[in-house]
Amino acid sequence: MDKTILYQTINLSYKTFTPEGQATSPVILIHGFAEDGSIWDNQVAYLKNTHRLIVPDLPGSGLSSPLPGDTSMESLARAVRAVLEAEQIEDAIMIGHSMGGYVTLAFAELYPGMLKAFGLFHSTAYPDSEEKKAARRKGMDFIRKNGAAAFIRQSTPHLFSGTTRNKHPEWVTSLIDRYAGFNPDALIRYYEAMIHRPDRTHVLQQFPGAVLFIMGEEDSAVPLITSLQQSHMPSMSYIQILENTGHMGMMEDAAKANLFLEEFLNDQYYA
Repeated sequence: MDKTILYQTINLSYKTFTPEGQATSPVILIHGFAEDGSIWDNQVAYLKNTHRLIVPDLPGSGLSSPLPGDTSMESLARAVRAVLEAEQIEDAIMIGHSMGGYVTLAFAELYPGMLKAFGLFHSTAYPDSEEKKAARRKGMDFIRKNGAAAFIRQSTPHLFSGTTRNKHPEWVTSLIDRYAGFNPDALIRYYEAMIHRPDRTHVLQQFPGAVLFIMGEEDSAVPLITSLQQSHMPSMSYIQILENTGHMGMMEDAAKANLFLEEFLNDQYYA
């Protein structure tokens, strides 16, 4: 079901999927940078008959308006909380892709009692290195000079592994076509928010529940070694590596990603 709530002064859009006769913990799927909730379509199709799903468009993405003030991982997390409150959800499992993982970590820090478990899908609790910050600023300059469509065309292919680009170039093209109309100001604000986000490894160390890590063997955005280094921090970790996969495992290896998610979600429900 498509829903929209008024949050502060903006429209905040999200989708809900509620199977009949199921009492599983709600699952919140948080998309990443230059995406919207539709990035999870493969996972929604697989899980919607067995799990209650909430799939928001973060402020500035999809059908959701940009926030009126500064954008930060904390402000995005507060917007997600507003969705949970509208749905009368007191605790949930949250899965975040890339920037969505940064939002998930901010949410876990702000509202630890509202998460039973969470997952980082090609994401990291480490802050940006100086090299990464410089690359993001270069991307911001490119967007200002050339627009969002040119940026999406340039950056999207690098999100996929070489194997995927060779076998399924149409997946890359479809993603470019889907997000070519992205709001350029929103992209710049997301980049600023990512640059300024803090180290949140302490969230992994202190979180009492289970944490899922899904990693891409050929992920250039969040390298495999980085994901492995953080995966020992929680008290309980689920570690899954997608072979021949870059940063877009929900598309590149949807079958395995779906199975990993299902196993993790079911373990938390029956724990």
